[in-house]
Amino acid sequence: MIIYYLLPRFFKSKRFVWFGLSSAALIAFSALLRSLVSVQMNLHVFGGQRPVFGSLYLTSLLNIFIWVELFVMGKMIVDRIYNQQQMAALERERVKQELDFLKAQINPHALFNSLNTIYGHIDKQNQTARNILLKFSGLLRYQLYDCSEDKISLDKEIEYIRNYIAFQQIRKEKNLEVEVSINSDSDNYLVAPLLLVILLENAFKFVSSFTGKENKISICLKVEQGRLEFGVHNTTEAIAELASPFKTGGIGLINLRRRLELLYPGKHRLALKHEGNLYEASLELELL
Repeated sequence: MIIYYLLPRFFKSKRFVWFGLSSAALIAFSALLRSLVSVQMNLHVFGGQRPVFGSLYLTSLLNIFIWVELFVMGKMIVDRIYNQQQMAALERERVKQELDFLKAQINPHALFNSLNTIYGHIDKQNQTARNILLKFSGLLRYQLYDCSEDKISLDKEIEYIRNYIAFQQIRKEKNLEVEVSINSDSDNYLVAPLLLVILLENAFKFVSSFTGKENKISICLKVEQGRLEFGVHNTTEAIAELASPFKTGGIGLINLRRRLELLYPGKHRLALKHEGNLYEASLELELL
C-alpha cells in the first residue's frame, strides 16, 4: 500500500509530511497486527509461553520499517531509471522531429522567390490565377513561419482559416455555397496551430458537386469564456461514402486525434457524424 498508493499520492507530489505520517501510521498498525498474530500463534499453535508484547512489538516495528524502506528505495530507483529512459527517448524524438521539420522547410526563401517569379509571369488579365497564387503564398508563409511555436494567437489562426476558405472558394466550382460565421469574445487566447484546418480540408475535399441540388459548406467558430466551438457541415454525394474520412480514418483525422490527446488531454471533444448527404464535424477546446 505504501509503494503503490502513498508513494505516488504524497511523496511524488512533494507532500512529504503527509507521506511520513501516513507511512508511520501504517507501519505501526502493521507491527501491532503482526505482534498480536505472533502472540496467538505462539500460544495456540506452538504451545509456547506468552512472549513479552512490548519487546515483540518493537521487533516487529523495526523489521517492517526496514523492509518498507528497502522496498520504497527500490521502487524509487526503478522509477528514476524508467523516467530517465523516457526522457532520453523523448529527447531523441524531439531532435528527430526538429530535423524532419528543418528538412521539410525546403529553403523557404528560395521557394517564395520562385512563387514571386511565377506570379510575375502570369498574364495581368488572368486575375483569378494571380489571386490563387497570392492566397497560396499567404497560406504557405503562415505554415512555415508562424506555426513554429506550440501555441499561437487565436487571431492569427482565425485569419489563416479565413484565407484558407477564400483560397478554396477560388478553386471550387461556382455553384458551391460557403457560409462562414466566426465570433470570438477576446483576442488574448492561444491555440495550437493547424488543428481546425484539418476539418476544413475534409469538408472541401468531400463536398458534393451536384448539378441540380444544393452544394454547401457551413463553418461556425465561436469562442466564449475560454471555450472554443468549431463546427463544419458539408453536403456530399452518396458515392463519397466509400472515400469518407470518417469511414477510412484518414491520416489527417488520425493526426488530429493524436495531437488533441497530447495537447488537450481531457480538454477537448471531437465528434464526427455522417447522415445521408451530410457530413458534420465538431470540435470543442478548452483554451484556458
